Amino acid sequence: MKAHEIMKSNVLTVQENETVRSVIEKFLENGISGLPVINQKNEIVAYISDGDIMRFIGKHKDIIVSSFFFVDIIRGDDEEFEERVKRMMKLNVMEIAQKKVVTVQYDESAENIASILGNKHIKKLPVERDGVLAGIISRGDVVRNAFQALL
Repeated sequence: MKAHEIMKSNVLTVQENETVRSVIEKFLENGISGLPVINQKNEIVAYISDGDIMRFIGKHKDIIVSSFFFVDIIRGDDEEFEERVKRMMKLNVMEIAQKKVVTVQYDESAENIASILGNKHIKKLPVERDGVLAGIISRGDVVRNAFQALL
């Protein structure tokens, strides 16, 4: 089985020049938790997930840096949770999206896809063909296709 046989080709995306607000709207409207970020040429430039959003809106603790000569405190969040949420909505998606995106090629084997999803602890893999987004594969897609004939 190859990637193109199990991928979903109708992929929701977000453009690199959009705000996080548009990402949140797509998450809520479609019941999804991640989106490839693409440029005008449909090339994958980043990926944004609910985890990226959680890291941004979650409380950031103070960090204490000490050495023999000094102690420095790098302050965490001074703003309240609601303020962080409101501020995040106005940000460009590229400010919080992951720029190192793990992808697979159109003809990648299901076996390798399963390995990548499992070993890298990720939920979805964008599929590329000729350098552009062709589809997306989730853990569930792999499981359904691997075991469907056996049940």
